[in-house]
Amino acid sequence: MAFITDDFLLQTATARHLYRKYAASAPIVDFHCHLSASDIAENRRFRNLTEIWLDGDHYKWRAMRADGVAEKYCSGDAEPYEKFVAWARTVPRALRNPLYHWTHLELIRHFGIHDLLDESTAGEIWHRANELLSGEELSTQGILKRFDVLVLCTTEDPTDSLQYHDRISGCHNGTHVLPTFRPDAALRTGDPVLFNQWTDKLGISADMEISRLADFREALQKRHDYFHEHRCRISDHGLDHCYAEECGDREATGIFRKIRSGKGLTAEESAKFASSMMLFFGQLDAQKGWVKQLHLGAQRNTNTRALKTMGADAGFDSIGDWRQGAALISYIDRLDRENSLPKMILFNVNPSDNYLFATLTGNYPQEGIRSKIQYGSSWWFLDQKEGIEWQVNAISYCGLLSNFVGMVTDSRSFMSFPRHEYFRRILCNLLGIEIEAGLLPENEEIIGRTIRGICLDNAQQYLDLPVNARDRRQGLPTAKSR
Repeated sequence: MAFITDDFLLQTATARHLYRKYAASAPIVDFHCHLSASDIAENRRFRNLTEIWLDGDHYKWRAMRADGVAEKYCSGDAEPYEKFVAWARTVPRALRNPLYHWTHLELIRHFGIHDLLDESTAGEIWHRANELLSGEELSTQGILKRFDVLVLCTTEDPTDSLQYHDRISGCHNGTHVLPTFRPDAALRTGDPVLFNQWTDKLGISADMEISRLADFREALQKRHDYFHEHRCRISDHGLDHCYAEECGDREATGIFRKIRSGKGLTAEESAKFASSMMLFFGQLDAQKGWVKQLHLGAQRNTNTRALKTMGADAGFDSIGDWRQGAALISYIDRLDRENSLPKMILFNVNPSDNYLFATLTGNYPQEGIRSKIQYGSSWWFLDQKEGIEWQVNAISYCGLLSNFVGMVTDSRSFMSFPRHEYFRRILCNLLGIEIEAGLLPENEEIIGRTIRGICLDNAQQYLDLPVNARDRRQGLPTAKSR
């Protein structure tokens, strides 16, 4: 008997009906991911299952390391098939980890393979999947079409030329691929050498010399303008916690002069400079009507030895325990007082912050905008069944679930689009259970509109993203037709 059935995660007849009628067919709006724009522009084809599925996937690497697998089979130089077999051996030990669900859902949706992955099935799955990978349907553009990805927002540094986005804009594959402005490097003042190297690179991209803070901000504004011209409408910041120290322009100027001269900053100076810059970025986003994303709370690169040998983002990260509330509220309130508060999506990785973030979203309303401050989908370590249910419950109990902008993959893998299906099934299951328990009305118009909004419409309306004509041909309600 197959493990992933048509009724996977759908525990009631009502849940199954809701999912199939309102969620399953909705196109995907993936407004935050880390996919490569060059891979899309060049319509990359993957040579084997390891290349598309394991390379760069620190989620799988963590599981393999936990099972005692040598590093050469994770991020190292082992042969692709050896890496895949090492992963296959680990999979049966990942029961109840979301990787077990994702693995088998991805095998089915990409390759039609229903077998459980383990060491005994690895060889057959390897050959079947690799044969299919040679076809057009599983090229990068083929995958976007296969999963009906309506909008995809990649993530770029301000110095990126966006040359691949220029090429993608000419592709007629039915997917709008848009850049996201992520200026995290502008706040990384811990190492003056690296900061100044990046600042010099910023100056080159903006075609100007940067010696003063005013130059630094002007260069960033020029790049912000450039991204806007290239259809960017979203910014993003990955921070351990929000910065909201008092720091006037005079003090910020002195701090910038100090680091630009090659001198290290104190922790207090770094925090003050970051606070000044975050206000500046908030003002830029508000001026252009962009949406700002804040990903808060991850304790990154905790293994110093691994950081030195493998670099950042290799899978040695944890949930952080910073106090988020006071600084985050101060930051948002400061922008609001200055009439410079953009629409904002807040993502937390520590579940203890769920209700903090969910309640904060209701504090800064604006007439005509539904849920101006959004509580974003479950992120990173919370992107699993229980974490998704916690997030949906928190936003339901403290805000308006009907306005929620929905799921994102936050992934570097083209295999990850079934995570939208995973989320949709969990959402419909929660609603179906409560309908059958008498906690929600059996009003299909209200419930169906809510599901369709979360899966598609709300993100398009909130983010002001382009609407593809396919929606109207399929008779699906869209943000602009509601």
